[in-house]
Amino acid sequence: MRIVFMGTPDFAVGALEALIEAGHEITAVVTQPDKPKGRSKELQFPPVKECALKHGLPVFQPRRIKTTEAVEELKKYVADVYIVAAFGQILSQEILDIPAYGCLNIHASLLPKYRGASPIQHVIIDGEAETGVTIMQMDAGVDTGDMLYKKKVSIEDTDTFETLHDKLTVLGGEAIVEALPLLEAGKLTPEKQQDELSCHAPLIEKKMGKIHFGRSASEIDRQIRGMTPWPSAYTSYHGKQLKIWRAVPVAADEAVREIDGVPVTPGAITAVAKNYIEVATGEGNLRIHELQLEGKKRMSAHDFLLGVKVIPGELLGEV
Repeated sequence: MRIVFMGTPDFAVGALEALIEAGHEITAVVTQPDKPKGRSKELQFPPVKECALKHGLPVFQPRRIKTTEAVEELKKYVADVYIVAAFGQILSQEILDIPAYGCLNIHASLLPKYRGASPIQHVIIDGEAETGVTIMQMDAGVDTGDMLYKKKVSIEDTDTFETLHDKLTVLGGEAIVEALPLLEAGKLTPEKQQDELSCHAPLIEKKMGKIHFGRSASEIDRQIRGMTPWPSAYTSYHGKQLKIWRAVPVAADEAVREIDGVPVTPGAITAVAKNYIEVATGEGNLRIHELQLEGKKRMSAHDFLLGVKVIPGELLGEV
């Protein structure tokens, strides 16, 4: 099929590469404008633009896709369908109506759940057992269009945002390549979303990474994994920010809950071993295996303990 592809971050690159490999004709790639990076403010290409240029594809980077000028530019590129993957701008109804097959979105969750900007992080944080991608027919709403095709993947108890993102990047490419021939053959049956089954996955903000040890060890573990690598989950130690990169929950019946016969409060360090630091939570304990103290590099608990004397009974963050 002839395709105009719209996407910006790494997640969209997997789908673009898969469509090219499958032999579809990409008539144009639409992505966000280049952005300045670092102190030098040197302009950096979005990942999708880098991929497009590598394959010699025309690139269009409108600041606002809804303007009359942008819409007229889009109409110059012949396409049977527009494929959208984390583009970053909302399309107008005028744009949705341009291609014969409309606009298909590759959404990184199993709709109707987890509509919104950050579904990958939220499925981990919420403790979902599985997730996937949904190919949906776009409408004027945000992630509200009819569902056309789904592929699922299990969420492992070691998955972080980074690892699950990479799985879904591949899955998104597979799903759109499988769905397009079915779409062209009229074999996809649109399924309306049940709004009452939906939940919102808002944009992740740095403040969401703050750890409250009154929550259960399992909840904190999921928070850490959902926030890795950005914005990271964090607490404080001796007045300095302490990022927790990897930890394992310890069941309540195995957790150390007393020091010298005195019950500990959430946030208290209960044990220091060769390869971990154990901390009390509202339910169970958390064994920290990888961490980063403000001003230091990310390191294993073993290496951290070689340079820092950690004493049972000390508190992390707020109780």
